[in-house]
Amino acid sequence: MRILAWHVHGGWMNAFLSGSHDYLIPVAAGATAPPLPPAARAVDEMALREEEVDLIVLQRLEEIELVERLLGRVPGRDVPAVFVEHNTPKQHPIDQRHPLADQTDIPIVHVTHFNRLVWDSGQAPTVVIEHGIPDPGPLYTGEIAALGVVVNEPVRRARVTGTDLLPRFAEAAPLHTFGIDNHLLPASLGLGEDRLQVVGDLPTARLHSELARRRAYLHPLRWTSLGLSLLEAMHLAMPVLVLATTEAARAVPPEAGALSSDPEELALAARRLMDDPDDARTRGAAARAFALEHYGLKTFLRAWDGLFEDRVAAHAAARRRRASAGTGDTRRMAPTLVTITEGTDR
Repeated sequence: MRILAWHVHGGWMNAFLSGSHDYLIPVAAGATAPPLPPAARAVDEMALREEEVDLIVLQRLEEIELVERLLGRVPGRDVPAVFVEHNTPKQHPIDQRHPLADQTDIPIVHVTHFNRLVWDSGQAPTVVIEHGIPDPGPLYTGEIAALGVVVNEPVRRARVTGTDLLPRFAEAAPLHTFGIDNHLLPASLGLGEDRLQVVGDLPTARLHSELARRRAYLHPLRWTSLGLSLLEAMHLAMPVLVLATTEAARAVPPEAGALSSDPEELALAARRLMDDPDDARTRGAAARAFALEHYGLKTFLRAWDGLFEDRVAAHAAARRRRASAGTGDTRRMAPTLVTITEGTDR
């Protein structure tokens, strides 16, 4: 199939573009296309009308209007479409209504079961397709007795990412941080280099190799769908220390490290792993085995293939019904726009 999707949420897209379809990636005039795999092709937005599109994968609300303007077609009505919801609700957890809740033409694809549970998706069809991670391999060495932390924009996102908890963990073990704008952390937290070292925002391959040198991975996020860096760390065979919020209870088995809503328990577990490299290695192996079974790339791509086939078939059936009824469906969808300021899901 020819799948149209804007290149956002880079880590997720890296997995998504590993499938067996032809992927069209719109690029605005004057913008530089991101690095793409062979199956994906950058297309000037203004040339999209010349392209044949079998299905559209939406990830931002504004893309609905973009499709109408650039392709001259209404997503969900004129061409099959799905909307991927990457984030937990930000304004009103539990009872926040999803912007697409009042329509039935575009299914909402939640990336975790927790997401589907807490969003009020109304009458919109919903499905869960959990993350799939391209396997970086068991790179773990754990040679550096420190906790690796991967968080983008930790100062701006603050309590969402559990940034306020980091000084407590720094008492248990040195913190080595990775990600966007981590250079702001030392001044924000008042921690010296003996307690906090900023490694920075690294390319994916180097991030994996450097992260795997740390004794354990710390995931202090309070409110996020499920950080991809956590699943990547588990694939690396790192033991993980995880705040027991959102999807974490489903994603992390106890034998993979420690999972708790009590930061003190996680800090104690961090000390034990610093003192016992053999236990850390055993727990890391358990983390990798679980991640490969539940968050492998093949399972992820197979689920998406099934959804593509279902949506194309359902769309064709709906068009036949409208044609046989002799009516043209001129409905236009006008979702309520909600600004979501969440950062990349790490």
